Amino acid sequence: MHESILSKRYTIKAIPTADRRPSELSAIMKPHPLSYMELPFDPEYSLYCNRMTPERLNHVTDDEQYWAVRQKVILRNTGEFPVEISGPDAETFVNRVFARDVSRVKVGRCSYNFVLYHHGGMITDGVMLRLAEDRFWMAQADGELSNWYMAHAHEFDVTISDPNVWVSQVQGPRSMDVLRDVIDGEFPDPWRYFDIATVRIAGEEVIITRTGFTNELGWEFYLRPENDAEKVGNRILEVGQRHGMILTGTPVFRARRIEAGLMSQAEFDSTTTPFDAGLGHFVQMDKPDFIGKAALEKADKRSRTFGLRVRGGIAERGRTISVGAKTVGRVCSSTWSPYQECGVALVRMDDPEMGPGTEVEVTGTDGATYSAQLCSLPMYDAEGAIVRGRNTMIPEGPEPWRG
Repeated sequence: MHESILSKRYTIKAIPTADRRPSELSAIMKPHPLSYMELPFDPEYSLYCNRMTPERLNHVTDDEQYWAVRQKVILRNTGEFPVEISGPDAETFVNRVFARDVSRVKVGRCSYNFVLYHHGGMITDGVMLRLAEDRFWMAQADGELSNWYMAHAHEFDVTISDPNVWVSQVQGPRSMDVLRDVIDGEFPDPWRYFDIATVRIAGEEVIITRTGFTNELGWEFYLRPENDAEKVGNRILEVGQRHGMILTGTPVFRARRIEAGLMSQAEFDSTTTPFDAGLGHFVQMDKPDFIGKAALEKADKRSRTFGLRVRGGIAERGRTISVGAKTVGRVCSSTWSPYQECGVALVRMDDPEMGPGTEVEVTGTDGATYSAQLCSLPMYDAEGAIVRGRNTMIPEGPEPWRG
């Protein structure tokens, strides 16, 4: 699902196992139950939902991680935080709090969703799992939602709880081969994009979803308190390594999610509406009242968020986009694309009419000025054929952008 906050970075030389974890660490820096896998690689962690997620591992470069998820398969232990919403009024409550109509999501399916303030600004987003008619998990990105739920739950017969569930991702064109070999029984059927399934891995019953934050073919698994996490993790790692799988950190999805136009909290804040962020197509204004709806009815419906390709450099984040002497927009996220061989970024423009095809200048991370061009999102694979398994062509190497 989202990029970690780099200002919250810690270098951890050793992490106690869960049964020996100091109370201080448990309260403010919760390690993933599979974090032991990362310890041999001198991990550098960042905090995400008060959970530790690997920002750097010393056995693999950023470019190597990128090509691994595009050509083979990767394993990444994330910091996403599933919160459970259950009870007789669960659907009604969820529809009140979230912008999308959850009544359209069948049991056994997921949906991308987000929460708004009353004035229409975005709080955070994530993937919602519908486990039963009256039971949901919201696997949220970084941010505080539990108190927001509690503040609006008093009129509903619902329970808001922490199921103590942890999420990991297996992503890349060989990810389904790993899944076929790792499960004890039959391959899930049906197994469509955004499906939920329950499988057995190393004798453990594990919930998996056909989701991820790379826009590559992939799946995620949810470790519950009743699972033997080490048993499951070791089995997936052992089988995955036969398919060339490597363990990765945050950089594995940075370039890929920018190319795909997948938003993180770098692209929105409390002042940004879903329309500003290019997420207006996810807002279902025809559903009953939800928090923020009244404000969105009056809001400008045009997107201000686009892609940016930079010729020969990486854009510096911040208000670094200009036309002539005039600053015209903000770089929200940026990096280098090994595939397109150019800098790539997600940007928010002051003028929504200044869209794809517009030539601009941008300050680079090295302080130099580079020419760049706004583009539509995603930057390629507009039909989403890769993530749905319809396009099985694996890139052999770079296909440089010639703009």
